[in-house]
Amino acid sequence: MREKVRLVSSAGTGYTYYTTKNKTRTTDKIQKKKYDPKVRKHVVFVENKMPSHAAK
Repeated sequence: MREKVRLVSSAGTGYTYYTTKNKTRTTDKIQKKKYDPKVRKHVVFVENKMPSHAAK
């Protein structure tokens, strides 16, 4: 029921978080404000495609 998703930093650093979401209840893309250690700030992370090696 839950699918893995990747959250990518909107600061452009390439830092990512991985989490799961319920596709039936949450049809929109997830946006969460989390800490990006590369810029040492809290920034918005947006849901993005999973890399092809993690599709298993």
